[in-house]
Amino acid sequence: MTWAQPEDLVGHELRQAEEDGRGPAAEPVRRAWLAAGGHPAPDRAGASATPAPPDLRALADRLLTELAALPRPLSANEPESWPAITATWAPHGPEPRPAVEPAPGPTTAPRPAAAPGPSPAPRAACAPDPAAAPRPHPPAPPEPPAPAEAAQAPPDPRLARLEAAWLGRAVGCVLGKPVEKLPLDGIRALARAAGNWPLDDWFTAEGVPAELLAAYPWNRRSAPTSLAENIDGTPEDDDLNYPLLNLLLLQRHGKRFTTADVARLWLDELPAGRTFTAERAAYRNLLLGLEPPETATHHNPFREWIGALIRADVHGWTNPGDPAAAAAQAYRDAALTHTGNGVYAALFIAAATAAAASGGADVHGALAAGLAVVPPRSRLAEAVRFAVREAAAHPRFDDVVDLLHHRYGHYHWVHAVPNTALITAALTHADGDFTHSICRAVSGGWDTDSNGATAGALAGLLAGSPDRLPHRWTAPLKNRLATSVPGFDGIGFDALAHLTAQEAAPS
Repeated sequence: MTWAQPEDLVGHELRQAEEDGRGPAAEPVRRAWLAAGGHPAPDRAGASATPAPPDLRALADRLLTELAALPRPLSANEPESWPAITATWAPHGPEPRPAVEPAPGPTTAPRPAAAPGPSPAPRAACAPDPAAAPRPHPPAPPEPPAPAEAAQAPPDPRLARLEAAWLGRAVGCVLGKPVEKLPLDGIRALARAAGNWPLDDWFTAEGVPAELLAAYPWNRRSAPTSLAENIDGTPEDDDLNYPLLNLLLLQRHGKRFTTADVARLWLDELPAGRTFTAERAAYRNLLLGLEPPETATHHNPFREWIGALIRADVHGWTNPGDPAAAAAQAYRDAALTHTGNGVYAALFIAAATAAAASGGADVHGALAAGLAVVPPRSRLAEAVRFAVREAAAHPRFDDVVDLLHHRYGHYHWVHAVPNTALITAALTHADGDFTHSICRAVSGGWDTDSNGATAGALAGLLAGSPDRLPHRWTAPLKNRLATSVPGFDGIGFDALAHLTAQEAAPS
């Protein structure tokens, strides 16, 4: 099974230990593992080619437990609990009260959880360099209520923003799907061969030499549905399934949902084969009878990867103008599967999205609102600040990407730190332009479909209406989304906007 074999998890956990400061303490484990015939983690795939023999697999289980017991030197800068995270926010900042209590397991009745009350947007504890980005604008006043006469009512700007956000997420995701897992050099070579560099349109195989396609093959599962010559509606993708699941979560439980509610929903509605990395590890842990937050930590070396980030948009969409409340929802969701920087990435995107959803922030203000809910001395906060600064300093985005890869290339290509930095740089450099936002995010490599989706959602939200997204991007998707999430297959983005707006109402 991919993303679950203990012999592969050891290599990933050793890599995680190097990143979170446990590297020296983990060295004896590394030596023991290699001496016994163990191997480093697969570089890009989900599993090694050959399963390990029983004795080596048993050793892997023991070593994973040993690694988990090592103290984390960075824990003071990268807190785990909700109270500890909010304690890092700027003095006199917001004090939402949705802290996650230990959640019951998926087979027990949930304890009631306090709903996040309305609170002002948090102030940045460590804001970007003032020279690198404009100051955030104050949120716009609430939209006036619609007139009773529906036939004469003007278009609802909230619905238009939400439809553009869903549509932008889908466009960015599909743009990045064919080149997922390819190295940066391959992405650049394929686009250049098609006359599409700097990236400005869908990827295509037309005109690309066969030898180049052999050297850098498209993503096997995505190529039949995500190239310019074959896009026919929006194909299924986990970057779109998870927002749908979170919409379903809010429909069933409202904004008072618990982490246990997320777990139950997954077991009821999410096929295990549609999960990857941290989500698959947490799913396995649920089936073993573990409860949150242990589901995020037990033999889960992917707990700081990008999975929680791709689930965060809905929490921002449903808390327009309230980044703190959006971050609180995102925390309760992320706690099932992630810790540390994996959680911070979700908080960042949820808060940035909430600021943009108000209609009163530009892209720079939205990113500043996102940074404000991230512990300021964490690796993720440092990466966001670096991305904002370099994106503002370099006219050519390729130069920004090269700097990001030089600084963060030692992380796995699915890790939250480099991908959040790339998303931030792309949005900053594009300065609100939709096409530039998605193309820069995808052209930077790493987790291309996830980055394109997140950048597209925020850029679509800021565009304010699907009519403001270029027709060449939206037309091939035909207002149709394929998914295995029950009740949503074939749904249109206009319908999703209406359903999301219902969950954005106060609860």
